[in-house]
Amino acid sequence: MVINVKNLVKRYGDLVALDHLSFQVKEGEIFGLLGPNGSGKTTAINCILSLLEYERGDIEIFGKPMTPDAYDIKRQIGIVMQNVAVYTELTVYENIDYFCGLYVPDKALRKKLVQEAIEFTGLNDFSRFYPKKLSGGLLRRLNIACGIAHKPKLIFMDEPTVAIDPQSRNRILDGIMELNRQGATVVYTSHYMEEVEQICSRIMILDKGKAIALGTKEQLKDMITLGEKITVEAFSITDEQIQSLKSIPNVLSVHYSGNLLVIQSGKGRNNLEAVLDFIKKEGIQFGKIYSELPTLNDVFLEITGKELRD
Repeated sequence: MVINVKNLVKRYGDLVALDHLSFQVKEGEIFGLLGPNGSGKTTAINCILSLLEYERGDIEIFGKPMTPDAYDIKRQIGIVMQNVAVYTELTVYENIDYFCGLYVPDKALRKKLVQEAIEFTGLNDFSRFYPKKLSGGLLRRLNIACGIAHKPKLIFMDEPTVAIDPQSRNRILDGIMELNRQGATVVYTSHYMEEVEQICSRIMILDKGKAIALGTKEQLKDMITLGEKITVEAFSITDEQIQSLKSIPNVLSVHYSGNLLVIQSGKGRNNLEAVLDFIKKEGIQFGKIYSELPTLNDVFLEITGKELRD
């Protein structure tokens, strides 16, 4: 087990930020950490890294207790935080070399590692550039290069794709999966559900300092009541027909607007067949039909609620 957290409690005055939080991260997985704003994600990461003191609990990394002076453990950890943290007065190469040098004193080895990090993140053409000359996507890739140049076994990535273009996002996600294939265990936080669904092998949803769901994306989807969403391009549906659709077993909701009929069903078989039988029986003219299974976003909203968080 790479990370083992038991009964972690962290308070800020009367506020309980982490409420007896327990979970494990297995070697070789990409572990997704999700939660609404204020759920405790950042606090949990900072406690695991021994950047914050906590009231009670046990944290082990690589089978050893994690403490502020556990430098043998910290040398094997890479951190890529949400806010880009590089030195504006240093070039791309110099930034990566500086951060790598915090872990690797040998200059010859460090030179090799820095070059590998530059190639890995696709920064070859920008090694002599200063950060202010880089686009948002290139800055994010520099931030990642600085965090992974020393070849850590465990990498924390906190919102690494915020506010960048789709091309840069895909490049970064491909890079994360390649790091994982090379043997790194990754703890990944993001508000982009499709990213987490794409790359994470297991996912924990945190809310109010507690782990309220944990499992693979398939296991999480099995926890909710929603089934498939059926969308039909339909014409001239009456209010009476819409009410009849709502009475079909396992139909949770029906919405009709702009010739699009959207039917949300609960779990179960033959939902699409029942809707099609009704449409044909009623003689409703229709065009295209789509059936979509629940997404991780549906899971997140059902489990944590739809109200806005600060």
